[in-house]
Amino acid sequence: MISVTENIKKLSEQENQLHTSLDNLRGQRSKVKEHRQLEKELSGVVSKRQNLQAWAVFELKMPVHRVNSPLLGIVKQLSITPGGMGEVWVSWDGLLQIPEQPNLLQIDSAAMAKIIAVGDRIEIVEGHEEAGKIFTVERLLARGAVETTEEMVFEREEWQRIENSKPDALNHCKEPVDTNSSIPEITSKTQMVDLESRKELASYSEEVVVTVEAVVTTVQEIGELSQDEEKERHRLELKVERAYYEAGSALRELKDKRLYRSTHRTFDAYCQERFGLSSRHSYRLIEAANVVNNLKEFCDQFGHILPAKESVCRSLTIFQPNQQIFAWQQILQETGGKHPTGKQVKGIVERLKEKPLVKASDFCTIGDAFILTRLEGAERKYNGCWAIAFEVRDFTIAVDVYDRELAVKPENLNPIDLPDVRRQLPETLKRIKRLRNNAEMLDRGVYHALEGLGRQRYLTDFEEKLLTFMEQCYGIGD
Repeated sequence: MISVTENIKKLSEQENQLHTSLDNLRGQRSKVKEHRQLEKELSGVVSKRQNLQAWAVFELKMPVHRVNSPLLGIVKQLSITPGGMGEVWVSWDGLLQIPEQPNLLQIDSAAMAKIIAVGDRIEIVEGHEEAGKIFTVERLLARGAVETTEEMVFEREEWQRIENSKPDALNHCKEPVDTNSSIPEITSKTQMVDLESRKELASYSEEVVVTVEAVVTTVQEIGELSQDEEKERHRLELKVERAYYEAGSALRELKDKRLYRSTHRTFDAYCQERFGLSSRHSYRLIEAANVVNNLKEFCDQFGHILPAKESVCRSLTIFQPNQQIFAWQQILQETGGKHPTGKQVKGIVERLKEKPLVKASDFCTIGDAFILTRLEGAERKYNGCWAIAFEVRDFTIAVDVYDRELAVKPENLNPIDLPDVRRQLPETLKRIKRLRNNAEMLDRGVYHALEGLGRQRYLTDFEEKLLTFMEQCYGIGD
């Protein structure tokens, strides 16, 4: 089997040969067809060579991110398609594993350097509204960004790691401490702790042991609740679950009616001084209340639960109201109707935001006609052209357009549903390709005319006569 390095070298040699052949054909009007064919071959060779060069830098378990995406992914598999193109299979946030084009991925240098880890503690730097506060890292994001246990996100330049940040609290509780006995010698790492501090530490350890015993005793005393106790429990649980909703609704009313104006110039200053809430969290509570209001009717109608925390609502705020209902329904289906955590919701929402891979065989069959859309790069010029599918692959579809073949995804194709148009287009394509392939040299006006016909869903009487005239001029016909 030829290695990737050898394949890249071989493709580079082919590329140089094609460049030389094209240089030799320049200026020869009688070689237009050969020139176009060589350009097509060169484009394919360059694309494959660039793909493999980009693919070759990745390794398994390597952290990566997409351009302009906050998600941090891990390379799970490196594969080569039957067509010789490299694919990088990435697990995004441990929830989604899909094949990616190598040139759209970047190695995450911050994650490679392991500058921070889950469980580390960070301090927010000056200039940020949370400056001086300390948080624990819950999740790593792209380019050194982190998400904390409070589900707040900080960019790399907004935090600094606290050295020796992982507490070893469990070590304090390994053995019961006798406060009446003399306190043993402290190890070299803690020699600076004075006598009073050590006594406090012993007292703390004793409290932990007592607390654990109390919890064990409580667990052993679990019993059945009466019907009235069940109702009371449910009433109190609802109060706990909807506390954030009540707070958000009240804040929204205070803001909308400007009831803070007698003491404060701005709503943000009022929230900070009166409730100790940052402006960011105040608005999060308001947005969460809006989400609950939007979901209420749907959940009441079908007996579904509402979000129990502000952090659960946070990820839903990116959606429109009708999309929020759909997203919440999907979340409840995946969690079995139980209350999801904010992290679960965030992962499901990220998945819903991603365009799902559509299996090509479920989308179309060979011979179907489409209008091309949302193509990018060099292929953007074919947007609006019609195309005929001639090969259905795993996740892409090979289509014929008026002057070449393209490999596109299902989302790049809009089906043509008009029966008469679908019957006519394959025959029109056949006639256009016959003109382009069999004529030794076509006038430039013919190329322009064929390109125009390649954008029309059906031929008018004049266009039909024009195509027939060109076929007769070059002696091509049935």
